[in-house]
Amino acid sequence: MFKIRVYVGYKESVLDPQAEVIQGAINRLGHGEVSDVKIGKFFDFKVSATSKEDAIQIAEKISDQLLANVNMESFKVEILEEL
Repeated sequence: MFKIRVYVGYKESVLDPQAEVIQGAINRLGHGEVSDVKIGKFFDFKVSATSKEDAIQIAEKISDQLLANVNMESFKVEILEEL
């Protein structure tokens, strides 16, 4: 069994107005050194698989089919721990 984390965020080519608003607020707080703010989300779940490669493959399939809108978002799968 593996504990998985999937990070989902907008692709570089997609405009993220929420991130722009947050960056503007950060800059107004006096942190002009901050730029290129990105908003994302993550999902944690456990996968019963015989190998790390199988667990990643299962998580990628779930991410592609359900967790990310592949037209606008990209995802990254990470194994947090082997249980």
